[in-house]
Amino acid sequence: MAGPVLEMRSIIKTFPGVKALSDVSLTVRTGEVHAICGENGAGKSTLMKVLSGVHPHGSYEGEILFEGELCRFKHIGASEKRGIVIIHQELALVPYLSIAENIFLGNEHAKRGVINWDRTLKHSAALLRRVGLDEHPQTRVADIGVGKQQLVEIAKALAKEVKLLILDEPTAALNDEDSSKLLDLIEELKGQGITSIIISHKLNEIARIADTVTILRDGRSVETLDVKAPETTEERIIRGMVGRDLDHRFPERSPHRAETGAPPALEIRDWTVHHPIDQQRKVVDGVSLNVRRGEIVGIAGLMGAGRTELAMSVFGRSYGRYGGGAVLKDGAEIRTRTVPEAIGHGIAYVTEDRKHYGLNLIDTINRNISLSALSKVARLGIVDTQEERTVSEGFRRSMNIKAPTVFEPVGKLSGGNQQKVVLSKWIFAGPDVLILDEPTRGIDVGAKYEIYTVIDRLAAEGRAVLFISSELPELLGMCDRIYTMAAGRLTGEVQGAEATQEVLMRHMTKDTVPQNDRNKG
Repeated sequence: MAGPVLEMRSIIKTFPGVKALSDVSLTVRTGEVHAICGENGAGKSTLMKVLSGVHPHGSYEGEILFEGELCRFKHIGASEKRGIVIIHQELALVPYLSIAENIFLGNEHAKRGVINWDRTLKHSAALLRRVGLDEHPQTRVADIGVGKQQLVEIAKALAKEVKLLILDEPTAALNDEDSSKLLDLIEELKGQGITSIIISHKLNEIARIADTVTILRDGRSVETLDVKAPETTEERIIRGMVGRDLDHRFPERSPHRAETGAPPALEIRDWTVHHPIDQQRKVVDGVSLNVRRGEIVGIAGLMGAGRTELAMSVFGRSYGRYGGGAVLKDGAEIRTRTVPEAIGHGIAYVTEDRKHYGLNLIDTINRNISLSALSKVARLGIVDTQEERTVSEGFRRSMNIKAPTVFEPVGKLSGGNQQKVVLSKWIFAGPDVLILDEPTRGIDVGAKYEIYTVIDRLAAEGRAVLFISSELPELLGMCDRIYTMAAGRLTGEVQGAEATQEVLMRHMTKDTVPQNDRNKG
């Protein structure tokens, strides 16, 4: 068995009011893929930032040994010189520079301040071949997808002669195909002698790729397991992460609790949306669906099916160009031409991109929660700060938002706690209809269960919930009915009791080309 390439001993890291890491130890063997698991807020990313010098030596207690030598990294450049490279969940690429410029940014092939572009392009091309990316080095990063951008980040790491590659949630924003390609690449790099640490909530990916997994809980290292050992099951890892057995991944609920006889809380009829740039292209094409009070209705579809485009366009026409159709609330047609109009009619939309569209990351929990309905905490146009604090404190407790106070900046929270703030914000607005777009993306199983419980409670209170998710088990576990979409059109509707992953996938991959179009040419 190979010896350790990395040892982190008794690491303690404290932020004002919060002990993020408490006596954490980690040992990684040379040439292995080592996974780190834990709930949101367990300290995974903080530990890797300590290792990579983002949190410099002197700001934490404990020791780091790399290749047998004591290391005291004062900044990220110092760790990179030793061959330790971290790829953060938020990719650090400049979109309007080329792939080649991004790969060698800060690490240029230059002499006396003059860049050797011929060498840069040739070296970039070789690195792109190594990571399996068929793009010209002069292509702008803005012109390639997220999956390819992730490969550019790995090429950038290889340019720095990486020995230990750290990947923080590398597949969180990728579809299944891109995720599989990335995992294949990590395995190839392992064959080339590169050690990897991967932080992931996706236990199936850990089972596929990792040799060893270390579990963190509440800022402490709980245990390290051999992934290939028969006793290292998903249930075993989950128990280590949450400190208890999760016998059920989803809350127990009575299906089909929707009101009968009354018109649907939300009905969408023949809804059509054109692409914002290519206005000849329909991204949503004649979609009709409905959701009743007390019902959770899912929308399943592959990438590009039009699920998010449908949700955003219904919510104040936030995406694309309106091409026709109607929105009805409790049987009466309503106008949702703007976001304030949609909110005014009791419709809320929890976006799939909480960091860009769902939250003000530099503001507090307190202010983020109240922003959707300031009139509820204001008198004569002036915000009652005491009432605002009372409301946000109530949500902090009821939603189990892990933060010392409601005046903590949202940007400092873990992904799961940020998502709880987004949900709190819209629950405070008091909607009758809640559209949830990937509400548990990038969140660990423990936090997922808490959010599922909140969603279930909202339905039990008589809210209508439209639930968009790329995770079919999630839809099967939560929804009363599930619509499927492909290429902007509805392709099926399945009752929850009859739904299986195979049935949904069959509908999601249906040929949706109209008969008239098939006959052309």
